[in-house]
Amino acid sequence: MYAITIPEPGGPEALVWAEVPDPVPAEGEVLVEVTASAVNRADLLQRQGLYNPPPGASPYPGLECSGRVAALGPGVSGWAVGDEVCALLAGGGYAEKVAVPAGQLLPVPDGLDLRQAAALPEVTCTVWSNVFMVAHLRPGETLLVHGGSSGIGTMAIQLAKAVGAKVAVTAGTKKKLDYCAELGADVLINYRVQDFVEEVRQATAGAGADVILDNMGAKYLNRNVQALALNGRLAIIGMQGGVQGELNINALLRKQAAITATSLRARPLEEKAAIVAAVREHVWPLISSGRVRPVIDREVPMSDAATAHRLLDESGHIGKVLLVKP
Repeated sequence: MYAITIPEPGGPEALVWAEVPDPVPAEGEVLVEVTASAVNRADLLQRQGLYNPPPGASPYPGLECSGRVAALGPGVSGWAVGDEVCALLAGGGYAEKVAVPAGQLLPVPDGLDLRQAAALPEVTCTVWSNVFMVAHLRPGETLLVHGGSSGIGTMAIQLAKAVGAKVAVTAGTKKKLDYCAELGADVLINYRVQDFVEEVRQATAGAGADVILDNMGAKYLNRNVQALALNGRLAIIGMQGGVQGELNINALLRKQAAITATSLRARPLEEKAAIVAAVREHVWPLISSGRVRPVIDREVPMSDAATAHRLLDESGHIGKVLLVKP
C-alpha cells in the first residue's frame, strides 16, 4: 500500500507519499481500507518531530479515518467485511489501509457519506469526552470555546447548543466568527481586538463561563481562570500558546474551579473504547437527525498532504481539511 511517511521531521515538504508494507490486523483489530482521513494539529506536531506515536501505533500520521472493513482480526465480532465505518486512531490514517482496535470503530451516521464521516471521530470524541464526560456541561450553562472555527470548535458549538447551553467563541477574523454564529454561537469574540475575559463577563452578567474548552495552554492559563464562573471547569486540550505558564492559585481557589488536561492518542484502549461508545450513544443520533454536522473546509488528495498541512500551519481554514485517497 501507499502511505504518507515522514523520513525526516520538518515543514509540510517532509511529508512523502511512499510505498510501505500493508498492516495486518492483530487480535481484536479490524483492517480498514481507507477512503479519507482528516488533518489535526497533532499531525503537524508529529511532522515536526514533536509528537511521536505511542508504542505499537502506526508510524504514519492520521488520527481518524473513514472507509470499509477489509478484514477482521482474531476475536472480532459485531463487524463484517464491507461495513462502512469511521475510526478513532492512534496513527496511520494517512494511508490506504490501517489496522484499528474494534472498540474504536463507529458506523457511518445516517445521512452522511464516507468522506464526510472522516471528519467526525477525533472531534466528536475530543469534545464529548472533555466538555461532557469530564467538565459536565449542563443545559443553561455557558461554554467558552477558544478557536471556535476549528474542527474541534465547530463541533463543540453544535453539541453545546444541542444540549441547551449558551456558547461564546473566540476567533481571529469576522469570517470565522460569522460562521460560528451560523452554527449557533451566542457570543462572538475577536481575540485580536477584544478581551475575552471582559466579553464573557458582560455576556453572563458578571458570572463568567461555566466551562472553557482551551486549545492555547500556557498563554491563556491565568486569563481563563479569570473568565471562569464560580465552580467553573477549564478543560485544556492543546498548547498552541505554549507549554509553561504561571497560575494564580488564589484566583483558582476563590473560584472553587477545576482544571483538567487530556489527550486521546495515548489513552489505554479501554478508555478510548468507552469514549467511542459514549459518542455512538449520545452524538451519533444528533448527527443522524441533522442537528449536528461535520464542517469540512475542503478536500485534498492524500498524496498531497503537504498542501493540507500548509492550510493548518497558516490557520487558513474553517472546520476540517480532508485527505482523500487518490
